[in-house]
Amino acid sequence: MAALDLFGRRWALRILWEMRAGPVGARALLTRCAGLSSSVLYQRLRELTSSGIVAPSADGYELTQLGAALIQALRPLDEWAITWAQAQERDEQNPVEV
Repeated sequence: MAALDLFGRRWALRILWEMRAGPVGARALLTRCAGLSSSVLYQRLRELTSSGIVAPSADGYELTQLGAALIQALRPLDEWAITWAQAQERDEQNPVEV
């Protein structure tokens, strides 16, 4: 349950997702996550670091092996979300009349 509490916090999964290709600095994360405040970013980074999912690096922050495994577990959800969004778009373009 602790994992769901951590990942359910606002911006946590988005921050992790932005690190999927490699280390990312705090400024880059703030740019990529429009609307994310610096205070929330640093709070989430502290939480993710203390949980062993993220680690500081010379280039900012990066996923640990545990964090990389989490990203792999999230990939099917990402694929599903893309399919779902495409279906939503098709439904908006071709509404069903009742």
